[in-house]
Amino acid sequence: MTYIMDEAVTAIEKKLEGSMFDGSAKFEIENEGSIIIDSSGVRVSNDETDVTLSASLETFQEILEGDLDSTSAFMTGRLQLDGDMSTAMRLASVLS
Repeated sequence: MTYIMDEAVTAIEKKLEGSMFDGSAKFEIENEGSIIIDSSGVRVSNDETDVTLSASLETFQEILEGDLDSTSAFMTGRLQLDGDMSTAMRLASVLS
């Protein structure tokens, strides 16, 4: 696991602290790997999930740092979604 993926897992865990997410989602970060969020927690993995969100490292960093709204990223094509839109919307609400 790369340093970037370690940092991403830590950042997502911090965002989710005290929140409950009842689904499974995968963040696919271009040229880095995939991070899974589900009832087991946050981890680097490439398991199947309800929804997959794909973007560049820069876009994910901006979303996690609060500099870019995930809905805006999706609407402008910077964030691609494959799977259940309602799961993605629930995830966005706990990460904001």
